[in-house]
Amino acid sequence: MPKKLGLGRGLDALLPDVEFDIPENNTGVPADTSDMIVDIPIQSIDPNPNQPRRTFDPDTLSALSASIMSSGVLSPILVAREGKRYTIIAGERRWRAARLANLTTIPAIVRDWDEIKRQEAALIENIQRDDLNPIEEAEGIASLIHTYSFTQEAIADRIGKSRPAVTNLLRLLTLPDHMQKSITEGTITSGHGRVLAGITDPAIQEALYQKTLALQWSVRQLEAAARDAAKPKPAEKEPSKIPVEYIELGDALRNATGLKVQISGSKEKGKVVLEYNDPESLQKLWDLVHA
Repeated sequence: MPKKLGLGRGLDALLPDVEFDIPENNTGVPADTSDMIVDIPIQSIDPNPNQPRRTFDPDTLSALSASIMSSGVLSPILVAREGKRYTIIAGERRWRAARLANLTTIPAIVRDWDEIKRQEAALIENIQRDDLNPIEEAEGIASLIHTYSFTQEAIADRIGKSRPAVTNLLRLLTLPDHMQKSITEGTITSGHGRVLAGITDPAIQEALYQKTLALQWSVRQLEAAARDAAKPKPAEKEPSKIPVEYIELGDALRNATGLKVQISGSKEKGKVVLEYNDPESLQKLWDLVHA
């Protein structure tokens, strides 16, 4: 009975729904497998060096492996022929879990695609399965843009995102490595990362990053702090320089009266202020003036 695949809207653009005949007694891989699901020896398959996903959670792999041992691999992986071996285009997580389950073969579809289509399919599959963290997704997009000169609009159309969403993802790659690591590990969110990426002063960026970690700020709280930090600070007035003679005069008056003395102004015009705090101090000043 023919078997029909449904690989998601994004992959449909690259791999339309078609019917694939599974050959009976399939112990080898026919030369022409372009229209078939075939069982390929797991040891003949290599991971994709351009796989956008960098991390594979051991717990979820173990859970998938247990499911495969119970029910088999329900969805074939996508591979490209490389001489006598095969390179994974999409489905590396299933391949890893099948190895854990000690399977010797895995169902696969072989595609003779160029490197552009391979990377595009790998990125689309991971995005649709929510298998990528924001940094991995951004790196996958950046790789397609820089290596094959795709525009952000073209990438957005292919992966089913808006162009601003693609732009925001790429901005995360402008963050320092330790901030990118925090996003990868889930210590801060991509929303925090977008706010931090918009701060041009490295010192302020780092200070707000550290506060976000220490105080567990929400994205909204970080946005408010970033707005406050961006407000222009009022210029500080330089303290007026008092001539040495004025300082000496003030010391002399303090010594003579025992009062607090303030002198301001210039040689032509100014003020001398004597401050008293009790009747005795005022009486002492009176006595000095009338002595």
